[in-house]
Amino acid sequence: MPSASANYRTLLRTSGAAAFFLPAAVGRLGIAMTGIGIVWLVHARTGSYAAAGLVTGGFAVADAVAGPQIGRLIDRFGQARILPYALGAHAGAVTLLLTGAVPDLVAGVLIGATLPQLSALSAARWSALLSGERAAALPTAFALEALANGMSYLAGPALVSVLGAAGRPDAGVLLAAALVVGGGLALAAQRRTMPPLTGRAERLHAGRALLRSAFLRQVALGLALGVFFGAMQVSVTAYAVGRGTPDAAALLYIASNCTSLVGGWAYGAWRQGGSPRRHQAAAAACLTLASLPLTFLDAPLAVGATLALTGLAVPVLLILTSVLTESSVPRAVLTQAFTWGNSASAAGIAGAAAIAGRVVDAGGAHGGFGVAAGAAVVMTALALDGLRGSSPDAPKACSPTASTAPNLPVTRRDSSTNRKTS
Repeated sequence: MPSASANYRTLLRTSGAAAFFLPAAVGRLGIAMTGIGIVWLVHARTGSYAAAGLVTGGFAVADAVAGPQIGRLIDRFGQARILPYALGAHAGAVTLLLTGAVPDLVAGVLIGATLPQLSALSAARWSALLSGERAAALPTAFALEALANGMSYLAGPALVSVLGAAGRPDAGVLLAAALVVGGGLALAAQRRTMPPLTGRAERLHAGRALLRSAFLRQVALGLALGVFFGAMQVSVTAYAVGRGTPDAAALLYIASNCTSLVGGWAYGAWRQGGSPRRHQAAAAACLTLASLPLTFLDAPLAVGATLALTGLAVPVLLILTSVLTESSVPRAVLTQAFTWGNSASAAGIAGAAAIAGRVVDAGGAHGGFGVAAGAAVVMTALALDGLRGSSPDAPKACSPTASTAPNLPVTRRDSSTNRKTS
């Protein structure tokens, strides 16, 4: 425990790391609050969950579609130039929703279309900061990103729900926007750690990497992981309600989320090199083996324990997807690459919620768990396909022999000239 925590502390002591990671963490807490905040506000305004779901769906689709386009602009012009405009537009869209100046669906779409994916921007900064000899620490950095996301999606929805239950759903939406805008502006102000910009010709050449199988495989795996998340959300709720104990759903989510945090923390802290592709295939296979019993188990303790096991594998897959995405594309299009992965996951969640809902209506919670298990099987197949005929792993992100937490030298980067000095 102490040595593992020291690994993360060492990482955050890298010059400039904490200065961009902490604002991004604040902003992603707001992002985690935004969707559920819209649900509370629109339901309070209309009294209809259908209307709330429609607006939230519009928000999610717009976020998934617009995210890579914002990422493309950031790769071209830089985070400091694009983020303030995106955040200003996001604040304006939230204002439209709060004031009711436009239909709720229009406001929801605008909020999603202007929401910058701060986790992708933070990941791109880690890639630029931990280059060269320090690249062995990049998986630990992505594990830290996964932990921040996990904590955000544990605390954010709970905080919004408290405000909504207290009769202040507008306060939840306003707080979410304040965190997104405040964290995003603070991130944009950290110019020293921004990824260096590249020329137009280099960007055009690098853009072809987004069509290569190595990258597309990671996008497809992100889509399947989103399907897994979406199916699990519906199925766990259906299982608890079907047994007449709806309150048990929260306990089941907690069991999975807590082990997910532990799994991500442990992998990032203790990973000792090796092939990321093999790790990904092993994690996907473990997720499949852990998910299949959910299609027939019925006892609450058994279901809870099995969900906890799935939680251990999920963050490892998220970390390795980031590692392999980073190693499969040039840095000139890295922000786009990360946002495409996030968008694929969001699309999977949205689509799976609808599919799993129909399956659950027809065959109960076990059918919904079957959808999640099927997604895990697809992930395993994709990961194994990445092993076939691949050259030995030598990605930018990691060294096969180095420890994840080497002694990181204190450096500073001049982003305007792309010079590093010790």
